[in-house]
Amino acid sequence: MTILVTGGAGYIGSHTVAELQRQGYDVVVFDNLEHGHREAVRGCPFILGDLLNPDDIGRAFDEHDIGGVIHFAAYVEVDESMRNPTKYFRNNVQGTVNLAAAMAEHGVKQIVFSSSCSVYGQPEVVPITEEESQKPESVYGVSKLMAEQVLRWFDVCHGLRHVALRYFNASGAAADGSLGDEYKPATRIIPVLMEYLLGQRPRFFINGDGYATPDGTCIRDYIHVDDLATAHVAALRYLAAGSPSAAFNLGTGQGYSNLEIVNTVRQITELDFEVEVGPRRPGDPPMVWADNRKARRELGWEPHYGLREIIEHAWRWHSSHPDGYGQGGP
Repeated sequence: MTILVTGGAGYIGSHTVAELQRQGYDVVVFDNLEHGHREAVRGCPFILGDLLNPDDIGRAFDEHDIGGVIHFAAYVEVDESMRNPTKYFRNNVQGTVNLAAAMAEHGVKQIVFSSSCSVYGQPEVVPITEEESQKPESVYGVSKLMAEQVLRWFDVCHGLRHVALRYFNASGAAADGSLGDEYKPATRIIPVLMEYLLGQRPRFFINGDGYATPDGTCIRDYIHVDDLATAHVAALRYLAAGSPSAAFNLGTGQGYSNLEIVNTVRQITELDFEVEVGPRRPGDPPMVWADNRKARRELGWEPHYGLREIIEHAWRWHSSHPDGYGQGGP
């Protein structure tokens, strides 16, 4: 089966493309390279295009015998989404509409969608199951939920079955050192900390230390990007077996605090560094981690890496590629 991967030159997309290739799939990558990197994609056709241009996405289906789709292409910054909601609704929602319409027109019936745990907003129960109420608190989270709803109705109307994979905190780099997180500017704690240690940031701070947690800092679930990649392939197989549309949480099922991240980085890098405490971010819940039992049960998937491996692989990538794909490449 040939798989079209939108956003396949981005962080999670490029790791998933590599995993698809390892497992024997033919892959076509579709990306506008706004945040993706052409150097991160090897050994497969590449289409430079934008989902907001229906002709671009139509060309991908016209030129290739696509059997399924993995859809990553989206903007992902919560803060930016609140400053520029039009950008997020247009790209994340309308882009998904255009993609689903092209799939319906070309008779492609299977799609794996890169969703987010942000669709849950402030959780009522931790760990979070797929039955948690969906009440996103940012435009980004709403855009992901709306895209899920678009796919639901394309299933009802056109038989387009989908799997929505609701990530928790994607982290790390390829275990073999070939790929890493080149998203700029970095906004997640681990790549931000890596940049700080490489002298690319003047300071590092965590957002608040007065939360109702054992050390006062927020607790989150960090999932290795290679484990996310294997989950996407498992979701394709789930759909290929004729299974119905569904949503799955992807996390390790364990939370780590910001200070635990900092201390693990100190241990692995053997570097000491100053940590400042900044203000809380509005709406940050104290504790969030996944109940991943549904994914384990129905997808036959499980995560293989923990926090230590995540940080080891991230440090290996960032320290050997201080300029990202501009230095060394994959």
